[in-house]
Amino acid sequence: MKKIILLVIASIFILGCNSNEEKQNIKDKPITDLSIYNLPEKWTNQDGKDIELKDLRGKVLVMVMIYTSCKSACPRLVADMRNIESKIPEEYKDKVQMVLVSIDPTVDTPKRLKDFSIENKMTGNQWVFLRSNEENTREFAAVLAVNYKKISPIDFSHSNIISVFNAEGELAFQQEGLGVSYDKTVSKIKEEAAKVE
Repeated sequence: MKKIILLVIASIFILGCNSNEEKQNIKDKPITDLSIYNLPEKWTNQDGKDIELKDLRGKVLVMVMIYTSCKSACPRLVADMRNIESKIPEEYKDKVQMVLVSIDPTVDTPKRLKDFSIENKMTGNQWVFLRSNEENTREFAAVLAVNYKKISPIDFSHSNIISVFNAEGELAFQQEGLGVSYDKTVSKIKEEAAKVE
């Protein structure tokens, strides 16, 4: 497992190296060493359905780690995700999955995630909210280079990173910070979505 994590983390340092512009039939290809789809953990979505990350294979993933009770950075990250999604051209919408992963699985039950998705008008098929146990969440945060720490019973300090994965689950781009331009993020999403059949 540590080998898989190290391989996936290594992909952070080779962002954007895939210049293959051909259409890809992802489902027929073996999973690469740098893919998050090697991670075997089980997650639960906002509908209470258990999934593995590889169930998302074949779509470009735009991912962020948040927690629903956050009052500071997370609302901005959620707004950024909505704004990014709104900039994706119609022809690519069904090739992109917007994924929000909770860093607070104790509070963020599937019902809470569902309510949060409704409150934030993120209820279409393109939106997926995920939670797991503490160990899986920590492991996945390490893969995304997201640091987080509980600073009170209801608050976390955490990195503000939006990650884009290609259809094979390899890290393609990361946007860090709040209030930054997401033009490059949208551009990378379009570039990767154009490769998906």
